[in-house]
Amino acid sequence: MINFRDKSYRCTSEIVLSLVSGKWKISILNHLAKGPVRFNELRRRLPEATQRMLTMQLKMLESDGLIIRKVYPVSPPKVEYCLSELGEQLAPMLLMLCEFGTTYIESFPDEVSYTDHKHA
Repeated sequence: MINFRDKSYRCTSEIVLSLVSGKWKISILNHLAKGPVRFNELRRRLPEATQRMLTMQLKMLESDGLIIRKVYPVSPPKVEYCLSELGEQLAPMLLMLCEFGTTYIESFPDEVSYTDHKHA
C-alpha cells in the first residue's frame, strides 16, 4: 500500500487516475496542452460546464500541481491557465487516452455517432 495525502493506494496509477478523475479535468488538461488559455475562453470551449464547476476543477488541478494560474494586474482582471511541468509530462498520456478512445469506439461502428469532433 502507498499512503499519499492521507489516502491509501494499491498502485501509483491509482494516484494518477484520482488526479484526472472529474467530469471536466481531462478536457481542461487537453485544452491547456495546446497552450495557455484564459478562463473565459475555457468557458466557451466547455459550454456544458458551469462556471462554478469549472472553477472548482481548475482549483483542484492547480492544488495538485498540474496547472498554473497566472493573474495579470490589469482591470478587468485577466486570468490565464497553463500546464505546469508535471502537467506537461501528463499531456502525452492524455493524448494516448484519446487515441485509444478513438480506436475503441471505432471497434463498435454501429454504436457511435459524432456531433462535433473526436478529441477533447
